Amino acid sequence: MSSPSSTHSAVVTLTGHLMDTGILARVLDDVLEYGGDYRIDRLDLGRQHQDESRALVEVSASEPELLDRILMRVQVHGANAVDPGTATTRPAPSDGVFPEDFYSTTNLETLVRLDRDWLRVQQPEMDCGLVVTDGRVVRTVPVSDVRAGDAVVCGAHGVRVELPPQAPRGDEDDFGFMSSSVSSEKPQALLVRQIAERMREVKATGKRVLWVGGPAVVHTGAAPAMVRLVQAGYVDVLFAGNALATHDIESSLFGTSLGVDLAKGSGVPHGHEHHIRAINTIRAAGSIAAAVETGVLTGGVMHAMVQAGKPFVLVGSVRDDGPLPDVITDVIDGQRAMRAELPDVGFAIMVATMLHSIATGNILPASVPLVCVDINPATVTKLADRGSAQAMGIVTDIGLFLEQLARELAPE
Repeated sequence: MSSPSSTHSAVVTLTGHLMDTGILARVLDDVLEYGGDYRIDRLDLGRQHQDESRALVEVSASEPELLDRILMRVQVHGANAVDPGTATTRPAPSDGVFPEDFYSTTNLETLVRLDRDWLRVQQPEMDCGLVVTDGRVVRTVPVSDVRAGDAVVCGAHGVRVELPPQAPRGDEDDFGFMSSSVSSEKPQALLVRQIAERMREVKATGKRVLWVGGPAVVHTGAAPAMVRLVQAGYVDVLFAGNALATHDIESSLFGTSLGVDLAKGSGVPHGHEHHIRAINTIRAAGSIAAAVETGVLTGGVMHAMVQAGKPFVLVGSVRDDGPLPDVITDVIDGQRAMRAELPDVGFAIMVATMLHSIATGNILPASVPLVCVDINPATVTKLADRGSAQAMGIVTDIGLFLEQLARELAPE
C-alpha cells in the first residue's frame, strides 16, 4: 500500500462484494496506473457470503485535473466520492466538440447533482458526454452529436454511478453462473432453457428483446428457427449488417447462401452470382418491405420481420456489395438509428457477429442483460474487454443453438 504525498485528494467509497469480485483490487490498480496514489482509510469486510463489504479509499494526485481523471476512471467500478459536490457545466465550444475537461461516461446507471437535486441520466452509454437541458434533463450524448452551446457536465464533481446488483458468491441465480467464464463445456441445454425463461420474463414485463445477428444465422441453416422466434414474438428488434439480410434474401429467392445450396451443402452453377442478384432484386423493388408487399420476397428472416411489423436496423461497412436499399451506409447515422431503438429493451442476445456485437454493447446500458453466442470464444471475450462487463457467453454452433432455443420458445 502506498502513502499519498500530494495535495489534491478525495475520498471514495465502494460497497459490495469487494473481495469476491476483485473490485477493490481493480480500483487500486487503476489509481496507480493513472499516476495517482491511495490510502485505505477504512475496510469493513462482510463476515458471511451474503454480507457486503465497504471501503473508504483516499485517492490523491499531483494535479487537480489528474485527480478528476482518476475519479472518473474508478467510477467504472462503482467507486464514488464521499463528498461529490455539485456538477459543473460548460458550453460546448462548437458542434461536435466537448469542453476539454468533459465528464467521460460509463454504461452504468448514472446520477448528476444539480444544486441539491440528483437527476438520473437517461439511457446510460459509455464513452459519451453528459448534456443538461433546460428542462433539467440529463442525457448521454456522443461527441458527434453535441452542439455548440450545449451545457456539458465537466469534471468528476457531482456525478455518481451505481453498479448493477451483485449476487454474493455461491448465491448466484441459475442464469448468473454463465458469467463465470467463457466456456464451451457448460451444459448447453440448461443454458438455452435459462435464456428462454429470461426472455419470457422480459416479455412479461413489457420490455423488448433485441437481437444482433450475423450471416452465419443463414449459413448454418438456422434461418427457419429464427423465423419461428420472430413469429412467436421473441424478436422485437434486429440489428445486423448488409450480409445477414442479403444472404437471408438470397436463401429465400434462390435456396442458396453465398452460392451454396442449403439443402445439399454444395455449390450450384452460377451460385456465386446469387447474392448480388438478390440485392439487385430488392433494389428494383425499392426496399425489403416493398418486396414483401409486392410478393417478390415470400420467406426468410427479413420477410418475417416485415410481416410481424418489427423494426430492424441494417448498418453497412466498406466491404458491402450493393448494398441493399435499407442499409444505412453512414455509420454515424447507423449509430443514431440503433440508439433510437434502445428504449424499453430489457434483454439483448447477440449471435455470430463480432463487430455488430461490440458496436451494440458499446451503446447499451450495463443494466441490460446481454448474452453473446458464437463459435469463436474471442468474440465473447472482446465484447467484455471493451466495457460490456455484463456480457455472458456461450461458445457453440449458432445453428444448433437457435434450433434449441426455437424448440423452447416456439415449438413447431
